[in-house]
Amino acid sequence: MSLTLISAGPADDGRWYAGDYSFSDELGGFRILSIRGSGTTADPIEIEEELNSATPVTLVIRAARQTQLQSAFHLSIVTLNRSGLAWIGFDFELQEILGKPSDFYDGLSFGQIQPNAAFISSNRFDHFESQFERYDRLRFDEGHVDPLDRSKFGFFVTDVTPVPEFYLVEDPRIPST
Repeated sequence: MSLTLISAGPADDGRWYAGDYSFSDELGGFRILSIRGSGTTADPIEIEEELNSATPVTLVIRAARQTQLQSAFHLSIVTLNRSGLAWIGFDFELQEILGKPSDFYDGLSFGQIQPNAAFISSNRFDHFESQFERYDRLRFDEGHVDPLDRSKFGFFVTDVTPVPEFYLVEDPRIPST
């Protein structure tokens, strides 16, 4: 049975499955609402989620089977802003080790080997910046997301030295006071 067919809700282990990966909100601070897709350009893995605060949250990503480590997939994140605050930017950061910024040597990136700006998108922010070294981060700005609005982001994740588990830190940015 294809893992894509069982992505209507979380499995018994609390993980959501799509393509060759599982995704989890187990570290808290947000909630996954649905997941679908296979990870290709035509059918990216789309994660719908809601953030209840404007603090960073971490999505746990695992290979669905240890014997099936892939090296790339297209990802789309649709986020409902339930924080009560407007967001003026949004950052995504990849981490191979939780809490440690990804570096050049871990092979994990937002398509750093063959960068393609066409794979990076947002419906709410007009500008993005790829920050590759010292960490792998995408920073979106020049826009906003009001409370109870949705934002959609798209990007390509590559790992030239695939590992069975890694992390995507999501950080909504709010105006400073």
